[in-house]
Amino acid sequence: MSALLLELAGVSVAGGAGAALDRISLRVGAGEVVALLGANGAGKSTLLRAVIGLAPASGTIRFDGADLAGKTPDARARCGIGYVPEGRRVFASLTARDNLLAACNDGAAAARARLAEVAAHFPALVPCLSTPAWKLSGGQQQMVALARAMMSAPKLLLLDEPSLGLAPRIVAETMDGLRGLALRGMAVLLAEQNIARALAVADRAYALSLGRIVAAGTPQALRASGALERAFLGADVAVSSRLNMQEGGRP
Repeated sequence: MSALLLELAGVSVAGGAGAALDRISLRVGAGEVVALLGANGAGKSTLLRAVIGLAPASGTIRFDGADLAGKTPDARARCGIGYVPEGRRVFASLTARDNLLAACNDGAAAARARLAEVAAHFPALVPCLSTPAWKLSGGQQQMVALARAMMSAPKLLLLDEPSLGLAPRIVAETMDGLRGLALRGMAVLLAEQNIARALAVADRAYALSLGRIVAAGTPQALRASGALERAFLGADVAVSSRLNMQEGGRP
């Protein structure tokens, strides 16, 4: 694995509004896309919220060599962690441009430079920059949410269900964009229910069930081992069948 950026060791979150986590340990390296796979309620969102500091957690969360204990979400963001929550949550009344500028606190000159960089990475967003976010399509709002997270120049990007509610073409473009970010050295931790898309883009994956990691490895290893079937689908159901169904085919 490349240089280690994020390390969780024995991280637990008590049950409450979100799913509980039970002694989670995982690693994410620079330039790596790591997928969190699991059904709704498995604990994926809770794990991301624990990393960004929105869910109180025990255990150890280290980022870029530093322990994040006691750091607020905004302090963690300043350390280099970007977060795209489920449902995009853009500022509906603001234009796409103002959504992006609101995420940069480094002064006007830096904001303009970041905006240019982000626009170069998301060229399809450029014609929409002056459009209020509420008028944008779901796919365009997802681009705004991703671009907004990038305005802080993060080293690690946390994404919660980015494919949710999007057309297959937009999902494919979004996932391709994540690979592009990884090639530039950014680390990506991707929480997804869409097994096919997540495994297609990930370098490694962790499977969650009821707040615990039940399988981990490369996409190839997970497919070959049968771990995903046992964890989520039942021992008699093939992963390939599930992937076909998620892509619109038949088992």
